Amino acid sequence: MKFGKTIKIFLIDGDPNGRMSCELSNWSGKAYKIPRINIKDCTDRNDLISTGVYLLFGKDEEGKDLVYIGEAESILKRLTQHLNQKDFWNETIVFISKDDNLNKAHIKYLENRLHDTARQAKRYKVQNSIIPTQSSLSESDKAEMEEFIENIKMLVNTLGHKVFDEKREFKPKQKQETFFIKAARGADGLGEPSSDGFVVFKGSKAAATIVNSMTSSFITLRQKLIDEGVLVGKGDYYEFHEDYIFSSPSTAAVMVMGRNANGMTEWKQKNGKTLKEFETNEKITKA
Repeated sequence: MKFGKTIKIFLIDGDPNGRMSCELSNWSGKAYKIPRINIKDCTDRNDLISTGVYLLFGKDEEGKDLVYIGEAESILKRLTQHLNQKDFWNETIVFISKDDNLNKAHIKYLENRLHDTARQAKRYKVQNSIIPTQSSLSESDKAEMEEFIENIKMLVNTLGHKVFDEKREFKPKQKQETFFIKAARGADGLGEPSSDGFVVFKGSKAAATIVNSMTSSFITLRQKLIDEGVLVGKGDYYEFHEDYIFSSPSTAAVMVMGRNANGMTEWKQKNGKTLKEFETNEKITKA
């Protein structure tokens, strides 16, 4: 059972697009979200001179999300250096300890774990050229840092970035949130709805060919997925090489079936309930 959380967000400059601090009830950590153009204004934040970890966020020329994960004994000094060293980022989220309880070993551990989590999530392209080394911590310190990480993940999501979130959101599989499509030309997909749209699971099979009437934008997207190695040809079908989030159930259905489709009625559970019926709690009608 999950319980509610109280998060306090303070607009430092009174501007929703400016600097903000973020705190979680009963937690010694503290987050700052700072636009790149406001780094120069942060000399008024004495706690940013302290030890912590940070994430730099930006996009590449194709609009894909990028992140760099780092640590520093003086956060503000390191961010100022990055103004000259890295130009891809437009904002940063910083984490420090309000009681100055983070030492060098702690932040190296946090940096390594956050880097690994972001790479495994595969939502953002991680810009670190070197894998951060993990420091050795005592059992008690490691447990404390793992709790710190869970709070970091929650606050980063709250502040607008799902960099650490798994693509599959539903955990209790007994609730039957998994949906399938089995259709012509080798289509055999599994997936589930998510807050971002619809995720098709790794290992799902997409149709080997597409129909001539398929919408041109979908044809372009399918080819993009093939070019990027998300869809890998297996002869009689294409296989999803990783979990992939589509903007809607219908787009996901089209990519699996190789033809235009309504995902709300094509995606079904084992009991025959369509995604539409699942979302609206409609009863299954029997012919």
